[in-house]
Amino acid sequence: MFRYLPIRRINAREILDSRGNPTLEVEVTVGEGIMGIDGYTGRAMVPSGASTGSYEAVELRDEEEKRYSGRGVTKAVEHVNTQLAEVLVGENALNQEYIDYLLKDTDGTENKHHLGANALLGTSMAVARAAAKALRMPLYRYLGGCYTTKMPVPMMNVVNGGAHTDTGLDFQEFMIIPGKADSFAEALRMGTEIYHTLKKILKEKGFVTAVGDEGGFAPDIADAREVFKLLSEAVTKSGYRCGEDVYFALDAAASELYDRKRQAYVFSGEGKSVGHDILRTTSEMITYYQSLADEFPLISIEDGLREDDWEGWQIMTAKLGDRIQLVGDDLFVTNPDRVKGGIHLQVANAVLVKLNQIGTLTEAMKTIRMAQSAGYRTIISHRSGETEDTFIADLAVACGAGQIKTGAPCRTERTSKYNQLLRIEEYIGCVSSYECPFCPEKLE
Repeated sequence: MFRYLPIRRINAREILDSRGNPTLEVEVTVGEGIMGIDGYTGRAMVPSGASTGSYEAVELRDEEEKRYSGRGVTKAVEHVNTQLAEVLVGENALNQEYIDYLLKDTDGTENKHHLGANALLGTSMAVARAAAKALRMPLYRYLGGCYTTKMPVPMMNVVNGGAHTDTGLDFQEFMIIPGKADSFAEALRMGTEIYHTLKKILKEKGFVTAVGDEGGFAPDIADAREVFKLLSEAVTKSGYRCGEDVYFALDAAASELYDRKRQAYVFSGEGKSVGHDILRTTSEMITYYQSLADEFPLISIEDGLREDDWEGWQIMTAKLGDRIQLVGDDLFVTNPDRVKGGIHLQVANAVLVKLNQIGTLTEAMKTIRMAQSAGYRTIISHRSGETEDTFIADLAVACGAGQIKTGAPCRTERTSKYNQLLRIEEYIGCVSSYECPFCPEKLE
């Protein structure tokens, strides 16, 4: 097989994401072009987030108001087609780490603001996919090796709030986790059945069943407890048991709730019932989460506190970390340096991995390995502005992440990832494994 697989051509273009906003697509062609074969082309599409952490790598936008309201990405496209192509054409596509080093070095900034993290990531992913094609290997096998057998547990966002909708619900995501299953396919079926049952319940109760950015329903509900009660009802009516077959997860997106002037977390939606905003301190937020976990099978909380409150995270981890998965998203932004700091401070116990937060595949893999070596769980995640690209499905299997967030079983940009995981599980066959980290035997 190949030892040297030259990059022959790189081309980027502007496309649309699931919110109808411009994003980047990159195609990389590799191979010698001999024996009538015109190389192997890998394509990658870059997602975009609505709720973004302050420490994320910078997504380059044109900021020309007359075109796509300033959200065009023609500058990032040009950077790929000129500067990055000039550096990478002729390099060995099989040396992914060196390719990603060249991408970072060409940009030359810590947060990738010069060329744009979107330009770098699209190129990084496309190189990996082209190399896998040339070697005639599935992407998950190319990235993870021959012992890639662990399927991820889906964390399915079935009710949207926060920055993902225009309703009054303060928390951003309410998720179900179909844990007690023998396979990914069975877990997906369980979650999908619950999702459709929830829709019927919402209709019966007079709620609108329109969906938010990630395919979850966006009913006009302000109270988190009311949402969890609806989820509990949907689980039970679907024939499953809360806390045994199915668990709940929450993305609080607390940085979006925090008001620095008032030095408190502001719950405007919840406050409508009492005529004023409800303010919660760090201590009160932790107590609130504890009460929700006492009442419902809430087993995972993402971004429970703001991104720069390391002391608060330490307290929350000490109080809740032995019973709840505490996930750092805005806190860590897939950055190995921030994850290293969190491990040192014993902050959180899980890391959310979003490729476009860091900008290259190599840096994301470094973050994953670091977290897993320290005993932290890892969750591969989509963004609210997604594409039909299925790269993260393969990545979740490749690195044995154990969990994946890719939205509700609704909308093609979400279901494409689930469908790819179904294919991968079929490819792996009888040696594939599905293990829920939240089942009682795993928590002992």
